[in-house]
Amino acid sequence: MKRRKCREVKLRQTVIGGSAPISVQTMSTVNPADYVKGSADARRLAAYGAEIIRFAVPDMRAAKGLSHIVKDSPVPIVADIHFDYRLALESVSSGVDALRINPGNIGSDDRVGAVVDAVKKRNIPIRIGINAGSLPSDILATYNGHPTAEGMVEGALRHIRICEHLDYKNLVISLKASDVPLMIEAYSLLAEKVDYPFHLGVTEAGLLRDGTVKSAIGIGSLLYAGIGDTIRVSLTDDPAEEVKTGRSILSALGLRH
Repeated sequence: MKRRKCREVKLRQTVIGGSAPISVQTMSTVNPADYVKGSADARRLAAYGAEIIRFAVPDMRAAKGLSHIVKDSPVPIVADIHFDYRLALESVSSGVDALRINPGNIGSDDRVGAVVDAVKKRNIPIRIGINAGSLPSDILATYNGHPTAEGMVEGALRHIRICEHLDYKNLVISLKASDVPLMIEAYSLLAEKVDYPFHLGVTEAGLLRDGTVKSAIGIGSLLYAGIGDTIRVSLTDDPAEEVKTGRSILSALGLRH
């Protein structure tokens, strides 16, 4: 396997990209507003081998609660923000190690600029996450209303260009789909256009057995082709099962032991 060359991104002690080992991520199901449970879950998942843990941030209480979790967690913490730039700013203030946010979805140029300024000061990476099930309507219209690999790449490039215009390239990119061939094609196309590290995953992969099969095929195929720098197996199960399955995929390919 000849690994795709890409730039490095750092989350605390964990490096994504470059020649760093493929890292395993998961997502806690705990609302970080309950930071006692959140901290305990972060430690539990890290003990299973999770190297990066993501938390959804639905409101300001959750964003503030992350400060306690970050201090207690032995591994980097990522804040998952959807549309509210204020939650991104508060999460940065809480000391998170990365943001999962799409710059084009948070409103005006001033709001995007405020978030980019905040992460620049702390050297915090942004993960841009494109999902085939939520592409912009104008991109879908270009492809007869259906998600395509080309449309997913176009959506990713839009967000990437916003960051690059603000002179920010500390990025990780994901192009997730529940359709495995679509996901493989999208990542393969984007790999030819940018040198950012990739986060691999099959979205809504499903329950343990079906989700494991879909993820092993999708993630495994790309890793075998040298594409991918960090992975998350998305399962409707205990996040610990995501970690164990991710490590099994890497072990099967001889990438981690």
